[in-house]
Amino acid sequence: MLRRVSPTRPSALVRVFWKIHPVVYRWSRGRLLGHLAGMDVLVLETRGRRSGAPRATCLTYFAPREARDAFVVIGSFLGAPRDPAWVHNLRSDPVAHVDVRGRRLRVRAREAAGDERARLWSELVAIQPDYRRYEGLAARRTIPVVVLEPTR
Repeated sequence: MLRRVSPTRPSALVRVFWKIHPVVYRWSRGRLLGHLAGMDVLVLETRGRRSGAPRATCLTYFAPREARDAFVVIGSFLGAPRDPAWVHNLRSDPVAHVDVRGRRLRVRAREAAGDERARLWSELVAIQPDYRRYEGLAARRTIPVVVLEPTR
């Protein structure tokens, strides 16, 4: 009999994958696991808001039509009822780094709001319709749409 997995808590297998994904991605410079679910992947490195320790998370992203040098990442957390830790870390300190196919860039994060968020969300679901399902699962929260803009 198959055990039902809660939409609010990722399975143990998913949690293990999330831990090894940044290691494999960085080791291969994005050649392995650099594309998932029809989207490109980057490694976002933030500072833990409490610990100050570096935290690496692989995220799918897309480049928005109006700003091709930016990266848009989504805090869906597979539709969980809370925002992922990386979103909280960026709210605490919006300066972070991304690794994209062997390039390391410093970025500044900001959450899209209003019309910009609606535009980016539409662009996202055109690329990957699964996010509509995550939106339904996360009905009690607005899924963060985060724009990462390279800085010098």
